[in-house]
Amino acid sequence: MKIMITLLLLVAYQPSDISDDLTLSFEGNIVDTVNRSNFLLLPVERTLIDKNKYNLLLEKVAEQVYEEPSNASIDENGNIVSGELGHRLHRKKFTEKFYTYFFSSGSASMEIPVTPIYPKIDSELLAKIQTKRISHYVTFFNSNNKERTQNIQLASDAINNHVVFPGKIFSFNEVVGKRTAEKGYLKAPVIEEGELSQGIGGGICQVSSTLYNAVDRAGVRILERYSHSREVPYVPPGRDATVSWYGPDFTFKNIYNQPLLIRSKVARGQLVIVIYSSDTIETPKRKDTSDASGILPKEASVCLNTTT
Repeated sequence: MKIMITLLLLVAYQPSDISDDLTLSFEGNIVDTVNRSNFLLLPVERTLIDKNKYNLLLEKVAEQVYEEPSNASIDENGNIVSGELGHRLHRKKFTEKFYTYFFSSGSASMEIPVTPIYPKIDSELLAKIQTKRISHYVTFFNSNNKERTQNIQLASDAINNHVVFPGKIFSFNEVVGKRTAEKGYLKAPVIEEGELSQGIGGGICQVSSTLYNAVDRAGVRILERYSHSREVPYVPPGRDATVSWYGPDFTFKNIYNQPLLIRSKVARGQLVIVIYSSDTIETPKRKDTSDASGILPKEASVCLNTTT
C-alpha cells in the first residue's frame, strides 16, 4: 500500500513542462519542440523573454525553413522552363505567435509562417530577352581529352542562362564558383607561371576566353581581363582571359538599359557562347575581332590552359 501511495505521489509531482511545449511544424512535418521555461529571463524576471535565447531559436528556424528560389531557364531545345518560388521565415508573424504562446499557459502548436521569395528571372523576362542575338563567339577543343572536356562543360553550364541586368557587373569567378573535385572538376593541364602542369579545373579558361570575345563583340565595358603568361591555342593572340580562384578574374559591366542573356553550349569539340537581349536594345556597331581557328594546333592536344 505504501508503495502504491509513493508511486501516485511521484506521478502527481511530475514536471508540468511536458504539456507546456510549443510544437513547431512546417509543411506538415514537426521541425522542433520548445518550452517557454527555456526562454525565461532568470533570475531577473520570470515574465520576460531572454532575447538572446529567442534570437538563437529564430535563426535556427529561419535556416531550417529557408528555400532559395530557382530562376527560369532555357533548355537545350530552346524551351523556357519556369522558375519556382522560394521562401523565408516571416519573422514578424513568427515572433507574434511565439509571444502569444509564451505569455499564455498550456501547450500549443505553430505552423511556421513563411514569406515567398520570387526568382529574379522569370519566364516573362526570358521570353523578352532571348529575341535578339547581339553577338557570339565559337572556340574549338580536343574532345578526346575527357578531363578537360568535362571541366569546360561544367564551367559552360555554370554561365549558361545567366542574366546580367543593366548596370550590373558580371564576375566569372563569382558565377562559376570555386573549381573543386567535389563539384566534378578534374585534373587537366594548366599554365602556372608560364609552365605546364596538372591542376583541378584545367580548361575553364577556354570558357572565360570565349565569353570575353562574345561580350566584347557585344560592346560591354570590360573591367578586368588578363592574358596568360604564354599563348593559348583556342583564341587569337591577345584575345584570351585567364582566371584563377585565388588570382585573376574576368569581369565586365552591362552598360545597356536592357538585360543581357548568356547562352553557352558545348557540342562536338566546340564551345559556343551567344549573347541575347530584347528587341529594344541599341548596341554599337559590332567590334571587328578575329574568329578562333577551327584547326586545332598541336598544343591543343595537351590542353594548354591556366590555373583554375
